[in-house]
Amino acid sequence: MTTVATRKRSVLGVLVDATDYAEATDRIIAAAEQGRPMAVTALAVHGVMEGVHDPALGARLNSFDLVTPDGQPVRWALNLLHGAGLRDRVYGPTLTLRVLERAAAAGLPVYLYGSTPPTLDRLVPALQRMFPALKFAGIEASKFRAVEPGEAEQIAGRITASGARIVLVGLGCPRQENFAHALRPHLAMPLLAVGAAFDYHAGGLRKPPPWMQRYGLEWLWRLGLEPKRLWRRYLLLNPEYLARLGAQRIGLWKATPPTPTEQPVPTFPV
Repeated sequence: MTTVATRKRSVLGVLVDATDYAEATDRIIAAAEQGRPMAVTALAVHGVMEGVHDPALGARLNSFDLVTPDGQPVRWALNLLHGAGLRDRVYGPTLTLRVLERAAAAGLPVYLYGSTPPTLDRLVPALQRMFPALKFAGIEASKFRAVEPGEAEQIAGRITASGARIVLVGLGCPRQENFAHALRPHLAMPLLAVGAAFDYHAGGLRKPPPWMQRYGLEWLWRLGLEPKRLWRRYLLLNPEYLARLGAQRIGLWKATPPTPTEQPVPTFPV
């Protein structure tokens, strides 16, 4: 049983839970078993900075039931700013596997939403090899467009009718967070925004060596794999994150968290 108490703390104004894998997994499985709505995401530097640059998104993130420190720099921030004493991050792809392992053991069907048909075609058998008892209630690829009027309720209706107890959402940040926020009022189950977990576990992305993950250098690995797509994210956002973190640490910037909101998202990608 974990000894880490769940508590939200401001990292540049985005409220992140000081938690570990065991506690986060326990909370998600409990919500699934009890049929409770729950929005979950794992935020690295990019996700935090999206919330900083877009206060409306920051307010949505601050309403999430569980926000884990996906990246080592976010874990370091919790320890530096708030004395959280976290020994490890709670990485989205790893949290996904831990949740699926527990879901398989408990007989909780899962619904996969997002990504492309080819990725999902590789992902499902890969997960079945890892967890033979895992039940898939439904699999739905992204439409790569904005939601249409009434479509959120239709998607929620399909998920509910499938018998799913957990939804994994792989749309990329911040699209998946907006999706989870919008669908949470319509679904009595956890929605997990899992980022690149679909691509990693489907074999579409190579994982960095453990030493790079341990020292917070996963961004450098990803930049090497996708320089044209990710250079702005890492070469511009990372220095800004460090500068803002320093300002929050010494009190030059209060980093006041936006008030959590339950207001519907005006539009979001599906």
